[in-house]
Amino acid sequence: MALFKRGDTWWYEFLFARRRVRESAKTTSKTVAKQAEQNRRRELERGFNGVEDNREDRIRTIRELGREYLDDYRVRHKAVVFAEYAVGNVIRHLGAVMAVDVTEQTVIAYQTTRLKEVAAPKTINEEVGFLLRLLGEAGDVIRTRLRRRKALKLAVPRGPGKAYTPEEKTAMLAAAKAARSRAIYPALMLALNTGERDAEIRGLQWGRVDLTKAVLTVGFSKTEAGEGRTIPLNSVLLGAMVEYSKWYTQRFGTIQPKWFVFPFGKPRPADPTRPMVTLKTSWGNVRKAAKVTGRWHDNRHTLITDLAESGAGDETIRDIAGHVSKQMLKHYSHIRMEAKRKALESIVAKPNPQGPGGSAQPGREQVVEFTRPASLRRRPKRASAA
Repeated sequence: MALFKRGDTWWYEFLFARRRVRESAKTTSKTVAKQAEQNRRRELERGFNGVEDNREDRIRTIRELGREYLDDYRVRHKAVVFAEYAVGNVIRHLGAVMAVDVTEQTVIAYQTTRLKEVAAPKTINEEVGFLLRLLGEAGDVIRTRLRRRKALKLAVPRGPGKAYTPEEKTAMLAAAKAARSRAIYPALMLALNTGERDAEIRGLQWGRVDLTKAVLTVGFSKTEAGEGRTIPLNSVLLGAMVEYSKWYTQRFGTIQPKWFVFPFGKPRPADPTRPMVTLKTSWGNVRKAAKVTGRWHDNRHTLITDLAESGAGDETIRDIAGHVSKQMLKHYSHIRMEAKRKALESIVAKPNPQGPGGSAQPGREQVVEFTRPASLRRRPKRASAA
């Protein structure tokens, strides 16, 4: 054990499980510092011995565990951007902390810190999930304790998702058609008529678009259910894609199967072998011109809502959208008030158009008399014998 001063404050330093622990005792008293060092050593020993089969991991830092976790995650998953972002935030705040020191209070403090940074509750919940997975069995214990305290997840407000009205769709498509960008109109048509995600649209290659059979096959997707799904092109979308393909051929001389439908280059597409980076600027211009508020992802909400209103079955909607659960389908489907009103109005009793002589009169609801079935009628009592 070694005690030393930094300014007026005492620090302690010792080796634990072949790792050097150097921390402030947060005191100006040497006697208190000695006691703090002993308490800290006992605390580490208790935590080290709390999990039998991964003691070495318990003394590693979150930074070490996080980097190792991401290395393995990149090999096993295609979509890694959010995982890198989430684990990066965990490392940023807790990187120097040893796994053995992470407790329920550590997680709660992390939630508070991220809320102060104005991170979304849903994002924070995902980050905590990554943190607990880094910790292995110890993370399972913490998860159980937090769940028991109802502190595992922050309350997530109702999502900002919306479905655009027919009028908003018309205004957006008109603005997109008049836009400077040649990509935004066909991209918007794809979003509104196939429900493809932003990354799926930008990553779409011509080899996956069959204009003869009017069908496209989704390539890279964030979910297994989404990747490889086939979506028919309806008549309006097919017309838009055929028109766009003519411009594309004029621009690049030909169309190659491996070329991207929306090529790289700004302000003019220049490299069809690379996908465009973002639709953010052109989408913002379209919204502004159409005087519409909403996100690009709401185009997907709109398609699923339109399908639900049209009477399409859940399985058909999931097959088009790439969903795997009814819960997600419910999240995306925003059945509009007018559709609800028509559905409820359809059950209202209608007047009998035949008029008098066997029916209700016009303007009045028909009253149907209920006749008790013979089997349920009360039988008359038998006369008692004299």
